[in-house]
Amino acid sequence: MFPRTNRTWWIVGILGCLAMSAVAVWFGIAATAGRVGWQTQSYAVLDDQSVTVTFRVDRPAGTVVRCSLKAMDARFGAVGLADVVVPASQETSTVVDKAPIRTTARAVTGTVDRCVKDGSDTP
Repeated sequence: MFPRTNRTWWIVGILGCLAMSAVAVWFGIAATAGRVGWQTQSYAVLDDQSVTVTFRVDRPAGTVVRCSLKAMDARFGAVGLADVVVPASQETSTVVDKAPIRTTARAVTGTVDRCVKDGSDTP
């Protein structure tokens, strides 16, 4: 099919691509392992002074997480902030929580601004 020298280079090229792909996958897994992730599930504007936010937190089991929640008005200005501590759990690494935010004016949305391992300053 191919002359002997071309076949050798094809084999070397395929093995090199497989090795590079394995290294890229390893770097991707290493960069995300043990990190805290979050997602706003829903929000409910209760009245002019409060919003309730439902959110999901993914973290290593046994990790306490502190989340900052934010309520915003129609111009995307912050009208309310709240910090919520999600306690550690050995059973599960994913937790769905619900928390209220008191606001200074009517909010139109509520979101999770960020979540960090408790005691740290960076996500």
